[in-house]
Amino acid sequence: MNTFKKLKAPTSLGSTLLSLVIIVYIAYVLDDVIVPFLFAALLSFLLVPVSQYLENRRIPRVIAILISIILVIAVIGGIGYAAYTQVIRLEDLLPQIETKFNQWVSDIANLLGNYGIDKGQLIAEGQKHISDAVKSGSQFLGATIGGTSNFLISLALLPLYIFLMLMYRDFLKTFVFKWLKDTSKHKIVFTIDKVKSVVRGYITGLMLVIVIIGTLNSSALYFIGIDHALFFGFFAAFLAIIPYIGVAIGSALPILVALITKDSYLSALAVAAAFAIIQFLEGNFITPYVVGNQVSINALVAITALLLFGKMWGIAGMILALPMTAILKVIFDANPRTEAWGFLLGDAENEDVLHVNKNFRFKEFYENVKRKI
Repeated sequence: MNTFKKLKAPTSLGSTLLSLVIIVYIAYVLDDVIVPFLFAALLSFLLVPVSQYLENRRIPRVIAILISIILVIAVIGGIGYAAYTQVIRLEDLLPQIETKFNQWVSDIANLLGNYGIDKGQLIAEGQKHISDAVKSGSQFLGATIGGTSNFLISLALLPLYIFLMLMYRDFLKTFVFKWLKDTSKHKIVFTIDKVKSVVRGYITGLMLVIVIIGTLNSSALYFIGIDHALFFGFFAAFLAIIPYIGVAIGSALPILVALITKDSYLSALAVAAAFAIIQFLEGNFITPYVVGNQVSINALVAITALLLFGKMWGIAGMILALPMTAILKVIFDANPRTEAWGFLLGDAENEDVLHVNKNFRFKEFYENVKRKI
C-alpha cells in the first residue's frame, strides 16, 4: 500500500506531462486552424457587449452580429491599409542607406589607409557588399509584405468564426454547464464572467496604450526631424504588445534611421533618449493605470509564455501569449485541483493578498464558532 502511494504521484505527473506534450504538438501542427480560432475567440469576447447592445434595441441577432463584425473589419482594414502604404514608402530610404554606408566605408578606408591597407580595394569590396545588402533589404521588405499578406489570408476565416461564436454563445454556455454538471452554475458563470472581464480589459486597455504611446513616439520623432515619424512611432507602440523585446525592436528601427538620414549622431541619441523616457512612463504609469491588474502574471511566467507561444506560432503566438496565459490562470484559480498552478502563474508581488484571505477566513470561522457557542 505504501509503495502504491509512492508511485501514485509520479504516475499522475507523468500522465500530466504526456498530455501537455500531446496538446503542444497538436497546437504546433494545427497552427493554421488554432491561431485564427483563438483570435476569433478573443474578439468574440470583446464584441459580445456590442452585439447585446444592438439586440436590446430589437435588432435581430444575425444583423447585430454582422454590424459588429463589419465595424471590426473596417477598423482593422483601415489600420492595415495605413500601415501598408507607410511600409511601401520605406523603400525611399534604401538609396539613402546605400549612400550613408558608402560614406562610412570611405571614412573607414581613409583611416585604415594610414596603416598600409589598399584603400581602393577596400572601398570596392565595401561598396559591393553594400549593394548586395540593399538588394537583400529590398527582397526582405517584399518578403515581409508578402508574409503579412499570407498571415492576413490565413485569418480570412476570422469573420466566420466570430459570427458562429456570437450566434451560438448561449448554446456554448449550455454545453459548458452540461460538461461541468458537477460544478455549481454560480461558479461556472463567475469564471466565464471573469474570463470575459480579463479579455475585454486587456484588449481595450492595450489598444488605448498603443494609441497613447504611438502619439508620444510620433510626436517625439517629428520634433527631432525623423522621416516617417507617424509610422515609426505607431510601429514601436504596436510592438509593445510583445512584452520585453517588442519595445527594444521598435526603438532600434528609428535610431537606425536617424543614423542613416542625419549627419549628426545627436539625432540618434535624441531618439534613444526620447524612447527611453516614453518607455519609462509607459511601464510605470501609463500601462499600470490603463490596463491595471487585468493580467496579473509574474515576469518569469510572462517571458516563458512568450518564448513558448512564439516558438509554436511565431509573431501571432507572441501576441496571444499574455491573454491566453491570463485566461489559463482564471481557469486554474476556479478549480481546487489546479489552484496551486493558478497561484504559480500569478504576480508574486500580490502574494500578500493570500495572507489577507487567510486572515479573513479565520475571522469568519471564529465568528461562526462564537455564534454556535
